[in-house]
Amino acid sequence: MLLSSLKHHNYRLWAGADLVSVTGTWMQVLGVNWLILEATGSATSVGLSLVLQALPTLAFGLWGGALADRLPARPVVVASQVAQGLLAVVLAVVAMTGVTSVLPVYGVALAGGLVTALGGPALGRFGAEVVPPADLPNAMALGSVINSAGRILGMSLAGVLLPLTGTGGLFVINAVSFLAVIGALTAMRAGEMYLLAKAPAGAGGIRDGLRHVLRTPWLLVVLALSLILGSLGRNYQVTMASMAAGPLGAGAVGYGLLSTVFAVGTVLGGIFAASRPRLTMRLLLVTAFLASVAQALSGLVPGLWPFAALLLPIAAGAVVIDTTIGARVQLGSPDELRGRVISVLGLVSAAAGALGGPLLGWLSDAMGPRLALQIGGVSTTAATLLAALALARVTGVRILRARTA
Repeated sequence: MLLSSLKHHNYRLWAGADLVSVTGTWMQVLGVNWLILEATGSATSVGLSLVLQALPTLAFGLWGGALADRLPARPVVVASQVAQGLLAVVLAVVAMTGVTSVLPVYGVALAGGLVTALGGPALGRFGAEVVPPADLPNAMALGSVINSAGRILGMSLAGVLLPLTGTGGLFVINAVSFLAVIGALTAMRAGEMYLLAKAPAGAGGIRDGLRHVLRTPWLLVVLALSLILGSLGRNYQVTMASMAAGPLGAGAVGYGLLSTVFAVGTVLGGIFAASRPRLTMRLLLVTAFLASVAQALSGLVPGLWPFAALLLPIAAGAVVIDTTIGARVQLGSPDELRGRVISVLGLVSAAAGALGGPLLGWLSDAMGPRLALQIGGVSTTAATLLAALALARVTGVRILRARTA
């Protein structure tokens, strides 16, 4: 069951290309952060680039969902990969020509966010077409493992190569990595695709997608829970740094250790999710509750190693939560609305990051990172319990049982 998706030829191609692409993407992330820091010496400037990447999703993500439901997914995915590759080339030229202004880098960040906003829902929709519906949860869980592994590999390679190639070399490698995705798309067997129904001509576009979400109570509850968990129960890059620099007294070395532990936890969470025969609402609620309690307790532990020990299941739980929400939202939505529902989920995720990062940062500065973790953990625990009650009310207690919703 753990590797059931890999029996499909098209998914094997997709998974291999995804690993290459994610590795290149994280190499570029490190390169962009370093390039901005060298030019400005300001961590705030790095944060601004992240905001610029998220803004297009908030503004145009729903349009991307409507586009994904109307057009064949493969051409849209190819176009988005080509666009991202060209933007990586632009970054390489900027870095290699010694441009000192960060404005071109900000421009690429904004353009990359726009490509993601318009092409991301099609990418999610296409990922559901390379496996049959029964194997979609497993494919999504393995995708989480691949993303975590690619992140670890990309950051590690970037750290080794940065002194040798400079940031420009990292951007070139990322540009080349998109060729792997395009090659995989070309090599896929059309007869083994599980195409989703497209939206009919004259459909209401964004309005139909929003109308479906607003008229589906269980979906509203899951999205609300995702928003709260994503804002107050995530953004561990903020709280880990604050804990390492403050109460734990571990400095940069300790922060690096915590980041590694978190990455390992995400891999373990992906493996656990992939091994499950079904990703159910019960699994979502139990995992969210346990991860929330662990987060509240993490604000009480006295030293670096106990904090790291709690961080491992928290990171694993985050992947299980995200994978389960993604699977339930996709499988519970009509094919012709899949792209728009994916775009709403992406909008919620972007909003959670935009709200939670600054909020947790402010709480850490004003009250200390320990109290910030406790407030976040208690809040997400309460939200999980309320979500369980709401889901039981709107769908019946059966949704809490270990079955496919």
